[in-house]
Amino acid sequence: MSRKRLQQLVEALGRSARHFNKGEVECLVRLFDALVAGPGARPAAVGFDRSTFRDTLHGAFGLTDDMILDRVFRTFDRDNDSCISVVEWVEGLSVFLRGTLEERIKYCFEVYDLNGDGYISREEMFQMLKNSLLKQPSEEDPDEGIKDLIDIVLKKMDYDHDGKLSFMDFEKAVRDEYLLLEAFGPCLPDIKSSMAFEQKTFRDVRKL
Repeated sequence: MSRKRLQQLVEALGRSARHFNKGEVECLVRLFDALVAGPGARPAAVGFDRSTFRDTLHGAFGLTDDMILDRVFRTFDRDNDSCISVVEWVEGLSVFLRGTLEERIKYCFEVYDLNGDGYISREEMFQMLKNSLLKQPSEEDPDEGIKDLIDIVLKKMDYDHDGKLSFMDFEKAVRDEYLLLEAFGPCLPDIKSSMAFEQKTFRDVRKL
């Protein structure tokens, strides 16, 4: 990438990815270029495909659930072209790493709304919880345990009692009890991996 193009990009992203300063944006753009050009990446790719993105998030943040990772990919991929551009990468990380509570609530809801219809349905909860809960060797049917858990979740979060979670339900529940933000599976980095990623990625900021 030419120096001029890099500077234009940093200027634009300095405004849209507001949780990063320009030095940090430049570090993220350089990381993006390095990852896109890495082994196994598509030649002359304009961005990350799904597997590069998944490997990156798995390696840096320990996210392992394929269904959730696929939804995180779709949340970053704003134009739905199955490729994460440099702009989508930096803007996505702005919320992923440093988002306000409001931004994180919106992001998590989008991840959990598997079919994008504006609600988290019983079926969607079942799919996500079945994936994220450890299989316990027991006599009981594990599906029954998940259904019981969904009943508990709905009792706590479904304020309008329509059997599914709207964004308003989800937002109100999380504001009342922050731990419910990732109720259906981890889709945000934990503090330790987030700090390690930032230290490693932004260590050259002072030199820029």
